[in-house]
Amino acid sequence: MREQDRKRYLADLTDRYVKRRIGRRDFMRAAGKLGLGLGALGLSRPFGGNFIRTAEAADLKPSDEVLAWVKDVSKPFAGTTLKLATESTPPSNAINSQLKPYFEQASGMTVEIEVLPLEQVLQKMTLDIASQLGTYDLYYIDQSWAASVSRDVFDPREQLAGKPELAMPDYNIDDFLPALVDGIAKYEDRWVGVPYDIPIFIMMYRRDIYEEMGFSAPKSLDEYLTQARAITKEKGPDMYGATGQMKSGHYSLECDWTAWLWGHGGSIFNADEKFTGNDERGLEAMAYWDELYKTMPPGVTGWTWDGQGQSVAQGVAATMMSWGEFFPYFDDPSATKVSGLMEAVRCPPPKHPLRTVEQTGFGEIPGVGHQGGSSLAVSKNSKHPDAAWIFMQWATSFDTQVLITALGGGTGPTRESVYDDPRIIANRRVGPGTTRHLDVVRETIANDMGSEPDLPQWAELSNDTIPVRLGKYFAGDYGSAKEAMDDIARAVDKIVAG
Repeated sequence: MREQDRKRYLADLTDRYVKRRIGRRDFMRAAGKLGLGLGALGLSRPFGGNFIRTAEAADLKPSDEVLAWVKDVSKPFAGTTLKLATESTPPSNAINSQLKPYFEQASGMTVEIEVLPLEQVLQKMTLDIASQLGTYDLYYIDQSWAASVSRDVFDPREQLAGKPELAMPDYNIDDFLPALVDGIAKYEDRWVGVPYDIPIFIMMYRRDIYEEMGFSAPKSLDEYLTQARAITKEKGPDMYGATGQMKSGHYSLECDWTAWLWGHGGSIFNADEKFTGNDERGLEAMAYWDELYKTMPPGVTGWTWDGQGQSVAQGVAATMMSWGEFFPYFDDPSATKVSGLMEAVRCPPPKHPLRTVEQTGFGEIPGVGHQGGSSLAVSKNSKHPDAAWIFMQWATSFDTQVLITALGGGTGPTRESVYDDPRIIANRRVGPGTTRHLDVVRETIANDMGSEPDLPQWAELSNDTIPVRLGKYFAGDYGSAKEAMDDIARAVDKIVAG
């Protein structure tokens, strides 16, 4: 399909979906065939930012040097209005609610940030790309969309080289964590923006319960299960040993599944690009999950990540392996029952050796630390690309990342240097917006990060095909795990084959 025809078709497709003339599944399938990967469609982040409201927060302001650069370089663009549609993420929420006025005052520009469910962000970006209207100057790009939009955004390395007069001093693009560049912001030889946000699976547990039971952090998945069983036996039904995000048909269920699959040495695809969740390692993972499920609260099959997080926050569950951005929320005494009681550690290591990228398909990277990161990029359709590039540098700079994180953004910085900044270290105390879990996040990114495969049909597979059938399995609709996984294999392979 010619590029002009592709964009016209995408515009019509998105318009029909927004106006409810076609259903969600038909939209995902049609968009997928055009190469628009929607891997996290429907993902609504659990906690987008738990900002601290203490006296020291008043001292957390952009540096005078950074604002002086913004003021100087922005003079030709005074009066410009920039627009960004983004999911509710810690960086976007911190910028929009607390930091944006500093940029606007220094630059003379106005920045309009629409915070929307991810599905709507995708709709608006798709329509903007298809129509070439340039409604949005910057794009928030989920890691699973990188391949599909790489030709529609500027490579930041090209912007730095091509516009030296607009380059922020000491922006240091090499400071972004290499694993995040490879796993989130890169497609083939292009950078699709820069890493902007990194939710990732870590393990979180109740220190008081573990001490009472005589436990230490588990050194293996088997030990994790043993401890969960013991807690449930000792304290159920008031408290359960583990919890999950296992709602049938929801992307969160697919996320949970990958942690156990990868953790048992399995993979979603093999090198022949065939589904392998039904092989020996995949079935071993299902057997493990069956046993862990017995240690969870009864409502777990109706929960996405929100219910999972609340089960810990309200004292119903003692442990979980899930998104690290829950941790600052758990430390908020005004919102939870577990402030100061939680500890963060890396997920237990895989039971069997991880498969390599060469042994999987579609660029899948097995790892128990499931990641769901995003990038920020300047749209090639923007009417103000230079002004947008100034804002993007400021929004992803070291100084701004430190402020986002120290003010309680709730997720890991994407720059190496931010983790060691004194303002971040100083915030390693119990309270909302704590950073006392971030060393674990950094270690997980470097050593445990897992990334889903990148293929056009992944939207349909991860949001419908796989979690719907997994949900039916836990509802008892299959005779065995093998029957369920064989059914998933047939459905997945058929969809991939087209």
